[in-house]
Amino acid sequence: MYLNVLKVFAPSAIAFFMGLALTPFLTDFLYRNRCWKKKPGKGDGTPIFNSLHCEKEVGTPRMGGVVIWVSVLCTIGLIRLLSIIFPGDQFFEKLDFLSRGQTWLPLFTLLAGSIVGLIDDLLQISGTGDSKSGLAFWKRLLVVLIIGLIGGFWFYSRLGMTAIHLPFYGPLALGLLFIPFFILVMISLFSSGVIDGLDGLSGGVMAIIFSAYAGISYFQGRIDLAAFCTVVVGGILAFLWFNIPPARFYMSETGILGLTTTLTVLAFLTDTVLLLPIIAFPLFITSLSNVIQLTSKKFRGKKVFLVAPLHHHFEALGWPAHKVVMRYWVIGIVMAIIGMLLALIG
Repeated sequence: MYLNVLKVFAPSAIAFFMGLALTPFLTDFLYRNRCWKKKPGKGDGTPIFNSLHCEKEVGTPRMGGVVIWVSVLCTIGLIRLLSIIFPGDQFFEKLDFLSRGQTWLPLFTLLAGSIVGLIDDLLQISGTGDSKSGLAFWKRLLVVLIIGLIGGFWFYSRLGMTAIHLPFYGPLALGLLFIPFFILVMISLFSSGVIDGLDGLSGGVMAIIFSAYAGISYFQGRIDLAAFCTVVVGGILAFLWFNIPPARFYMSETGILGLTTTLTVLAFLTDTVLLLPIIAFPLFITSLSNVIQLTSKKFRGKKVFLVAPLHHHFEALGWPAHKVVMRYWVIGIVMAIIGMLLALIG
């Protein structure tokens, strides 16, 4: 039992300290090369959005999400190296959580999404690409579709998953429709990437969600998967250490794209996909606020929120940014606990 606990929590601490050690080098590179947007972005209700965020967008570096996935990779590499150096040692062998059945797929998804996000960030800071704003939306969406197709096919053909768990009911058979459903969930989470809009917001929310999935995985007996979740949390906390206001850098696409696509895989591996809107409530409510705003403007000719997504609406109402962020954290923790309980008893 104690070895399982050690296996789950030790990699998280290692990833955190590795992330802290990496950050000074990353920060120096980002500021020395002026790795921020050359022109400010435009939000819904542009004048309000620009008055709140224009100056920071062109003065704060992007690509802070590199801290997350690089620290995850370094931690996995270090633990694997120690298990090779000390063959037969029960401690180091037990600590190694990289396994084909549980962690290969989420690790692949994390790296694939993060690298595509990194390309988008590089295009944005160089001022090149479609509309000088990085990869065009349809190109990023296409990448997510491809990752979703690969993931859905893997679950369907290799893992034999053709149904999802309906809480308090049981399995709901989807058959071949499982693959498009998987893609739909991944696209939904991809759209929630707009939560990366305030200092400390995305990092705190993501740390909470991945912590919840660590707990769910542990109680399901998926110890390797639980360890993977906590090592991601460790990387996120290292990023968050430097993203708390005033942010030293933003997570941007190289962080948020990898994390949202990985969450899809975690939800299906733990068979809790229908609980995602609860466990990841801040992500879904943020994405939904954008949908509501766009739909209302198209069909009613007026806005529901002063500015979308929702966290900027609260800012426009006069809430200090730190109050918005901390209340998101509080709601995120409460909803994640509810989601975990439903996953365990449903």
